[in-house]
Amino acid sequence: MIQVKIEKEKEKEYYRKISILGHAMYADFGKDIVCSSVSSIVTTTINGILSFDVNSLTYQVDQKGMMIHILKNDHITQTLIRNMIHLLKELQESYKEFIEIK
Repeated sequence: MIQVKIEKEKEKEYYRKISILGHAMYADFGKDIVCSSVSSIVTTTINGILSFDVNSLTYQVDQKGMMIHILKNDHITQTLIRNMIHLLKELQESYKEFIEIK
């Protein structure tokens, strides 16, 4: 199962950190549409944000998954992160056994 953990700044209600860990196990590696969807959503969002401002976020990828650190609370960054989370939640509605968002 893919686990997405979202952390917000408590007082200001903006996104600060998102971790995406695990494998959906929907299908074999390389054929898993849930993992492919998550990868596409997240990669497109990160690339979009960085095309506006390379200092908006940092991210790290390893064998376990990805960690995104959101460094700026500007309108573009937060809007694109909100959109990414919305898309991941829509995916979760269709594939509840394979992705969990906290």
